[in-house]
Amino acid sequence: MKIDELDIKEKIGQTLIIGLDISKGKNMYEVIDKIVNEYKAGGICLYKKNYDSYNDLVNLINYIKEKSKKEKVPIFISLDQEGGRVNRMPSDFINIPSMYKLKCSSNNEKDLIKEAGNITGKMLRNLGFNMDFAPVLDIKRFPDNHSIGDRAISSNYEEVSKYGIEYMQELKKNNIVSVIKHFPGHGSTKKDSHFNLAKINVSMEELQKEDIIPFEKAINNGADAILIGHLILPKETLGLPVSLSKRFITKYIRKKYRYKGLIITDDLRMKAISLHFFGKRNPIKLAYVAGNDMMIIKYKGNEEKYIQSLINKIEESNLNIARLNRKVKRILNIKEKYDVNNEKIDIDENFRNNINNQIRRIKEKSSN
Repeated sequence: MKIDELDIKEKIGQTLIIGLDISKGKNMYEVIDKIVNEYKAGGICLYKKNYDSYNDLVNLINYIKEKSKKEKVPIFISLDQEGGRVNRMPSDFINIPSMYKLKCSSNNEKDLIKEAGNITGKMLRNLGFNMDFAPVLDIKRFPDNHSIGDRAISSNYEEVSKYGIEYMQELKKNNIVSVIKHFPGHGSTKKDSHFNLAKINVSMEELQKEDIIPFEKAINNGADAILIGHLILPKETLGLPVSLSKRFITKYIRKKYRYKGLIITDDLRMKAISLHFFGKRNPIKLAYVAGNDMMIIKYKGNEEKYIQSLINKIEESNLNIARLNRKVKRILNIKEKYDVNNEKIDIDENFRNNINNQIRRIKEKSSN
């Protein structure tokens, strides 16, 4: 696909990952039609509420792929699949333990985490997904029930780096875009950005000594996508979360770390953003101007006004079209690299049984 074959709405659509925040039912398919064929979204994010079973999930993904065939560019089909308490698989798949539990096992933790990454990659690929918001590269500094807690690999940044990169590479080997998260490190704040503006009360210099090292090493090892958190660094972002700070994204991610891959926001519907930056402001435009390539926003039915407002600004030449083209080129390059396509997925009970057997073995190893 050549970028000049896309009109402005199609280009803006490519920068959006719309969360299917609706329970399974007839209306869900109408929403998918809108997301794919009206918003022209570059990606869709699925949640466990969208399906009950393996069959449900495959049928849902095939429906999305069929709708995507009408568009010029195939769609990212994404999810948050980490294992442990962040599990998006239907109930007829066994849940993989969290990477923290795998790391703490008396068995060879590196092999367990690598095996978990490979199993997850195979499972997602065979279900029709092509993007996973994992692994978590934050450092564990708080109890297990903290917003990051046992989702983190370790309290040691060297272990987070080593095992996180192993997991990332296993997803990549299985043709799943691994989106490392939550830059510059959600483990350094007590607050949960799902519900509050989370402030990091340490300097960037301090973050670079530990929290950012796993991200820097992942970048150096071929990370294709980074999810940036809704985290405030008072001295760096002047009251803005880093996800909306052009100064921060340009100075650090693009220039200091020379990162050329995709930068993706955390969900713009999180309270950290929605309570403070919605209303008269356009959150999609704020994230776009800040330098993000893709913006995640859960579907609520009012996204069209934000999309159209951004299109209007670009058409009025208030925003640089060259900037939009650079974002879209990065997106199209990743879709081509990972062979994102609209091929139908077959239901295969042998596949499900084999995956579950592999998960049982890893659970047994992690319990020893």
